[in-house]
Amino acid sequence: MEQLATLAISFVIILIGAELFTNGIEWFGRKLELAEGAVGSVLAAVGTALPETMIPIIAIGFGTGAATHAVGVGAILGAPFMLATLAMFVTGIAVLVQARRRPSGDVMPVDARVLGTDMRTFAIAYGLAIGAAFLPLEPTWLKLVAAAALLGIYAWYVKSHFEADPSIDAEDLAPLRFRRLDPAHRQEPDGPPRLRVVNVQVLAALGLIIIGAYAFVGAVEQVAHAIGVSEVLLALVIAPIATELPEKFNSIIWVRQGKDTLAMGNITGAMVFQASIPTVVALVLAPEAWVAGPGTYTAFASSAIAFVSSAFIFIPMVRNGRLRGRGLLVGGAFYVLYLALVILVVVTGE
Repeated sequence: MEQLATLAISFVIILIGAELFTNGIEWFGRKLELAEGAVGSVLAAVGTALPETMIPIIAIGFGTGAATHAVGVGAILGAPFMLATLAMFVTGIAVLVQARRRPSGDVMPVDARVLGTDMRTFAIAYGLAIGAAFLPLEPTWLKLVAAAALLGIYAWYVKSHFEADPSIDAEDLAPLRFRRLDPAHRQEPDGPPRLRVVNVQVLAALGLIIIGAYAFVGAVEQVAHAIGVSEVLLALVIAPIATELPEKFNSIIWVRQGKDTLAMGNITGAMVFQASIPTVVALVLAPEAWVAGPGTYTAFASSAIAFVSSAFIFIPMVRNGRLRGRGLLVGGAFYVLYLALVILVVVTGE
């Protein structure tokens, strides 16, 4: 019971920190007058991906032994899988619920160029990351080369979004949460928040995320031992839902506001980030853990599901130039398919 309580408390801390970070980083983007793609696919996506990212960083970078490394690997693989399946499904439901109130119905007026760039980059980066899991442990420089390539891919991706023309204004963002802590707020209540207040909120959010992630890693490991479930599978299923999915309510809010490029970019941008940066952590700090083989095949199978689900959703968008809410629902079917596989593995012990 104590560890379950720790899990619950760490979830709350992580999510509070994530909400503050997302809100703050979006205002940071507004202050820099960045484009919609940069705000949705980079800043908002990094904010929502950060809690999940901190788990493998802490598990692999500061943990000791195979158990904590297994938690880290499960969290790394679980994030793109959850985003490509369950997050898509939830967003699709939101579109269908709002369809009667939207001029375009369940057709999402997204910027296909922005989302197309996101998904092409995801396919390249995640394909490279998964391919690195099949490399031999010796020589170790092979995996370091893969890590360097992933960093280069993500740097190019960020650069391309940041060079786009500005297209976001303050009405796209929720009020800064720390705004009332600024003395200037009393003098100009309707004015934009000052950059220093935005920075304070972002740093405070980072502190909460780190504390919550550290507690989460320890609790997952102990709960897994208590119920006899592999740390990889538990982290693969629980961690992404706990730390990523709640923050995707940002996408639901944007769908309600008719800002579908922001809604989808929040997910696709997070997929690119999760396919690149957390994998680098594993390749550099624990290359022996990032290996597809006996004992990890089930975990790495989630990457195949992520690829197939993404293909079913976005290839029609590329061909037809439009994305429909009902098309996102296929992600839910792939999530259930993989969940059934995990349950089968746990029950049979294979």
